[in-house]
Amino acid sequence: MHPTPPPGSELPSTLGGPGWEPRAATHAAEIGTVWAPYGVRSHVSRLTDVLLAQPGDEQAYPEDPGAWLMLGRPDLPKLRAQTEALAAFFRSQGVTPHLFRPAAPKPNHLFQCDLFFMTPEGAILARMAARQRAGEERGTAEALARLGVPILLTPRGTATFEGADAMWLDERTVLIGVGKRTNDAAVAQIAPLLADMGVRVVPVEIGGGVQHLLGVVNLVRPDLAAVLEAHVTPSLRAALAGIELLALPSDDETEDRRAMNFVTLAPNRIVMPANCPRTTAIYEAHGVECHPIEVSEYIKAAGALGCLTGILARA
Repeated sequence: MHPTPPPGSELPSTLGGPGWEPRAATHAAEIGTVWAPYGVRSHVSRLTDVLLAQPGDEQAYPEDPGAWLMLGRPDLPKLRAQTEALAAFFRSQGVTPHLFRPAAPKPNHLFQCDLFFMTPEGAILARMAARQRAGEERGTAEALARLGVPILLTPRGTATFEGADAMWLDERTVLIGVGKRTNDAAVAQIAPLLADMGVRVVPVEIGGGVQHLLGVVNLVRPDLAAVLEAHVTPSLRAALAGIELLALPSDDETEDRRAMNFVTLAPNRIVMPANCPRTTAIYEAHGVECHPIEVSEYIKAAGALGCLTGILARA
C-alpha cells in the first residue's frame, strides 16, 4: 500500500497516476498473447494440439482391475509403446502432442478427455464422479497451467462433470450428456459460462450401458455423426436433428474394440482403434479416411483413442 500524497501533488502510477495503463483487451482477445493460443469451438475442425498422459508404475496397483474401474490390467511396457506410437502418429499428421506425467498419478489418469473440456477461451476442468478418480483433475490442472491454458471453471458443490460428456455440435452449440458421470448441477454451472461466449448448452440424457456421451455419438464432419444406435436416447436424437446419423450396431467391434472411440483429425479424417475392419468399411463407404492404430492396452483400462486424447486446440 502506498501512502496518499499531499493535496495538489501527482498520484503515483500504482494509484492511477502517470504511468498507469488500463487493461483494454478482453480475455478472449488475450488468448494467444497473455494466454497460450489454444482453444476449441468445433469437434471436427483441423486438430492442432492434444494433451497425452504418460503411463507409469501406478499401473502396477495391487487391487483387482475392477477396483480401478478397469476391465483388465494393462501391460505397462506395451502401454508405454502405444502412447509413444500415438504421439508419433499425431506428429506425422501435423498435430502437436503435449505429453506429461502428473506429480501424483492414479491409474485412470490415462484418459485425459475425461478430465477437461476446451472452449475458445480456456478449459472447463472436470470433477470426476467416481471416488477412485477424485484428484486426477489436479494433475491435469497443473499440466494445463504449465501450458498456459486458463481454467475458466471448476465445478463445485455436488456437481460432477467429465469432459467426455461434452461435445461441440457446432460453433454455437455444445451437447452435454447427463447420466451417471455428469449431473444437472454441473450443467447449471457450465451453461452460463458458455452463454457468455454466445454458446448454447443442450443437455441430453445418457442411458445405461455406456460411460459417456462420447460412447454414443462421435462427429466425423459437421453433417455426419457416428452413433451407437442401441444407446441413442430420444433427447439425443432430437438434438442431432439435421445431421446424418451413421448408425453402428452393438457388436464386438463397437463394444469390445471401441471402433467408435475415435478422434477426428479434420472433417472426414479420423484416427481409430485397429482391428475393426467391418466398422472401418462402414466409415470408408461414407467417404471417411481412416487411420487405424493399436490401443489394446488402453482398451483393457476401459477406454480408447477418444478417451485418452485431451483436445487442446483445433484450427
